[in-house]
Amino acid sequence: SERSNKSVPAVRSKMKRTRDIMYEAVKKGVKSTKKSKMGMVGGDSNKLYKSLKKTGVMMGNKVTVRAMSYALAVSEQNACMGRIVAFPTAGGAGVVPGTLFSCAEHFKAGKRKLLRGLFAASAVGLIIAEGATLSAAKGGCQAEVGAGVAMAAAGLTEMRGGSPEQCFDAAAIGLKSYLGLVCDPLGGLVEVPCAKRNAIGCMAAIGASDMSISGIKSFIPFDEVVEAMKNVAKIMSPKLRETALGGLAVTKTGNMIKEKLGMKITK
Repeated sequence: SERSNKSVPAVRSKMKRTRDIMYEAVKKGVKSTKKSKMGMVGGDSNKLYKSLKKTGVMMGNKVTVRAMSYALAVSEQNACMGRIVAFPTAGGAGVVPGTLFSCAEHFKAGKRKLLRGLFAASAVGLIIAEGATLSAAKGGCQAEVGAGVAMAAAGLTEMRGGSPEQCFDAAAIGLKSYLGLVCDPLGGLVEVPCAKRNAIGCMAAIGASDMSISGIKSFIPFDEVVEAMKNVAKIMSPKLRETALGGLAVTKTGNMIKEKLGMKITK
């Protein structure tokens, strides 16, 4: 409210709309089998969601499998030109809703508690944005999926009744685990490996929250982790910052996608 010079009810109202649009993307995504224009993503969320009926075969529990499915749903909606909330960005938009909505269903949290989680996640996102970056073009995927993991870990910890210190410990543990993650999208599109990175990010966020709630602290304070992230971003090669000039983007499959798009093949 202080940052935006808007009333608390107005800010809450906007976050409610954010929550509702996120939920809409999740629900549409898990039902959809539509493929993106390039055919690289689409339908995986539906497959994973259906697997919830056969959890005896899955190693993850219902919370984690559902969280991954929800994260994929948002990423696939994004790739198929559906409506999502870029939270913190389009590339990392699946982690927070995937984590928070699945866990909220698990412990039957009401909409008010979910809103508190989203505000806590936002606070962490703002600190990362101001202390480092939320742009993969500037800092690699650590700035998008990594930031999403930190935000989701803090938001979940808040929803579970954790203290502010525990929220920051969870965020630090989550972000530390993603330092140096490169952005190497095939053909420069926000599809591969972005979607599945969002799904795996939920597992990391839930794990970071569990560690914090159990009393484990991050040896390095959150602010210092953000500072380290900024440092890593500065020394990261431009080829690994959303340019599709390194990593997975220049594999045989990556170059095949480039060729389809009429882009220059990278040797």
